[in-house]
Amino acid sequence: MTLISTSPWQALTDMPDGLGESPFWHPQENRLYWVDIPGRRVARVAVDGLQAHGAAEYWSLEEEPGCIAPVQGGGLVLALRSGIYRAGDWGGPLHLLSAAPYDTAKQRFNDGKCDAQGRFWAGSLYEPKDQALGVLYMQNDQGLHPMQGGVTTANGLAWSPDGRTAYWADTAAHQVRAFDFDPASGQLTNARVFYQAAPKPAGWAWGSATPYGGRPDGAAVDAEGCYWSAQYEGGRLLRLSPAGEVLQVVETPAPCPTMPCFGGADLQTLFITSSRQGRSAEELAQYPEAGCVFAMRVGVAGLPVNFHRS
Repeated sequence: MTLISTSPWQALTDMPDGLGESPFWHPQENRLYWVDIPGRRVARVAVDGLQAHGAAEYWSLEEEPGCIAPVQGGGLVLALRSGIYRAGDWGGPLHLLSAAPYDTAKQRFNDGKCDAQGRFWAGSLYEPKDQALGVLYMQNDQGLHPMQGGVTTANGLAWSPDGRTAYWADTAAHQVRAFDFDPASGQLTNARVFYQAAPKPAGWAWGSATPYGGRPDGAAVDAEGCYWSAQYEGGRLLRLSPAGEVLQVVETPAPCPTMPCFGGADLQTLFITSSRQGRSAEELAQYPEAGCVFAMRVGVAGLPVNFHRS
């Protein structure tokens, strides 16, 4: 196992998000896209190397976006609190694909992305967090379908390079699960624990002398089949082998990294979003860039983003 320090990271933005999530690299535009969930906005910025090329653009929404994905031919698909929508253009009208199948007063969509077949997947987050009522949904031409359940905070969705293994995390349970994946039907079978993080110590708070490695948030998979998992409150990324072994620990410049993705022309630039929502004044004083987007170069290429096809 190797440890990479925070020094290689470069801040890509200077306007922190409340809770940045769902980054993806758009290869035709050379832009990074992501969302700020409590800020109710989608963001994008052109990137040259490890630097922003121009100012970031922000698209304000009327409700929280949990995740987004690019659409083949242009536009975005967005999982908002009230449902799955498609926009033909940046900042354009939203067209409802499927209404949210849950009580929007207690749940919202969270992490998600498209599979290699172009179907959009989004998991839900149960905000009271006292029951495992989160569900993973698949959107296809026939509508929105529940595919898995039993989590509190759906996160960490990703697929292996051959598309035969799917990963899905429950942040509250500190657990990443793996499934056999049928690309044709989208069915998930043979559920198993892929990685189990140590629980959060009772009474733990940032700055505590008690060690805590964080809990699995968003994730991405590289070309070697390794799963990169953001460890929320752990200030690090874990690179896990296809067998679930920790191969690398990458320290992050913010205590609450939320989701990585790969980009750049060679897919060897690693981007990560982060959060500052609910963090203490003391923590933010030490980490003023919390909530920013960061980038660093890595020695392995990632998988390209999958486009939505409807």
